[in-house]
Amino acid sequence: MLTLTEVVAQHSDLTAEETLWLSGLIDQWDVLADLSFSDLILWIPDEDPNVFWAGAQCRPTTGPTALEDDVVGEEIAYDPESLVTEAYLSQEICATSGNKLHAGIPVDVHAVPIIRGERVIAVVELHTNRMGVRAPGALEDTHLETAQILMDMLRSAAFPTAGDKPVPWETPRVGDGSLRLDRNGIVTFASPNAMSGFRRLGWGGDLLGDDLRVMAAELAGGSREPVEQVAAPLLVAQRVREQEVETRGGALRLRAQPLLLENRNVGWFVTCRDVTDLRNRERELVTKDATIREIHHRVKNNLQTVAALLRLQARRTTSPEASSALTDAQKRVAAIAVVHEILSKGFDEVVCFDEVADRLMTMVRDVASSRSKVAMTRVGSFGCMPADVATNLSLVFTEVIQNALEHGLGDAPGEVIVRPSQSDGQLRVDVENDGAPLPDDFSLESSRSLGLSIVTTLVADLDGTFEVVTRPGAEGTRARIVIPLERARERTA
Repeated sequence: MLTLTEVVAQHSDLTAEETLWLSGLIDQWDVLADLSFSDLILWIPDEDPNVFWAGAQCRPTTGPTALEDDVVGEEIAYDPESLVTEAYLSQEICATSGNKLHAGIPVDVHAVPIIRGERVIAVVELHTNRMGVRAPGALEDTHLETAQILMDMLRSAAFPTAGDKPVPWETPRVGDGSLRLDRNGIVTFASPNAMSGFRRLGWGGDLLGDDLRVMAAELAGGSREPVEQVAAPLLVAQRVREQEVETRGGALRLRAQPLLLENRNVGWFVTCRDVTDLRNRERELVTKDATIREIHHRVKNNLQTVAALLRLQARRTTSPEASSALTDAQKRVAAIAVVHEILSKGFDEVVCFDEVADRLMTMVRDVASSRSKVAMTRVGSFGCMPADVATNLSLVFTEVIQNALEHGLGDAPGEVIVRPSQSDGQLRVDVENDGAPLPDDFSLESSRSLGLSIVTTLVADLDGTFEVVTRPGAEGTRARIVIPLERARERTA
């Protein structure tokens, strides 16, 4: 399906500012669709004023649709009987005189021109399926009356109103619950869902005749948590506001849409949504995140304690072989601790590995037996990966860097370059040094090195590959690690 921007770019001479305004309308016009029980179509005028293109479409959640098919991208061309053409030329709201049949269904149609400056930039067409409309009642009458005001505001480009932008997963919709207020903020209508929401907060009565501002202030006094700052006023004459009212009984999110006639405030239409369960789940997640981070912090502390003990033992032993083995073990434990330290600072189980790699490079160089001056450089980015993958990779990376320093360069000065990259779902890491080449009879499979054995095993656990070769056309060696991150994520999920 085409987007509004694509329709405008292909067929219209609307300015960027006008297109942006229409995009803002699409973000908020669901309230008009729900209040009018109508499907909405946004028609964009072509450079030829006799042609219009459908740029966007919205269906109501409060009633049956009148349009089964999507019409975005379709056109109205040289049709003088079309309401869209009539509204565009007359700059007035136009409507059918009676129920017209559309695919055998009686449908009422309205067309609202949007006038900005002195020209019509678009026409919103409303299609109401009369077959499924419920019997008139207080709720239906209030919604239709409010829809008529919004249509008048839309004509003069006063709707959508500036203010708080809707948040799809939080902003209440008409069907969630609604209030109609007069110009003094007094409730003149409350839907059953709205009354249930306020009663859950602890407010008695049917809300009619109550001042919403007084209600919100009194309920805020019973909040389950301290209020750190004064919230902006909910009811503002010409701005949309969203506010949350929370008590020990529940939480209710309110969105106040000012209603204007001839640029004069005549009241507000307030939608409300019970977000009690949503807030409770958020608190549970925050508590769980804090617990997980505390666990990682304690694991890091324990690992650092183990590393410190190994370091002390290595210093006290008189056997060079035992001291070297203990130092290697201390280094491996410290590498895992670095990952847990990063995880203890985050809010999820994903590690951006660049910081880990840089710290490991510094750590390995500081504890390496070689005292030569070695330049270590990272060129590229590791990207992000699951915690379990990062833990294995930290051990692999530490061993490879250690080998590059001690077996490749020995006591000679030199350079170690790390080249990480991600592409096509794979992580590739090249660790290169400019030291001595590999022996002619070197074989990874027959190597008895504990470090290389650890690397081979851990990389295989991640369905990856590992190789060590002499650098093509240059001195030194190159170790290459390739890990398919998608498969690694599945295995560690």
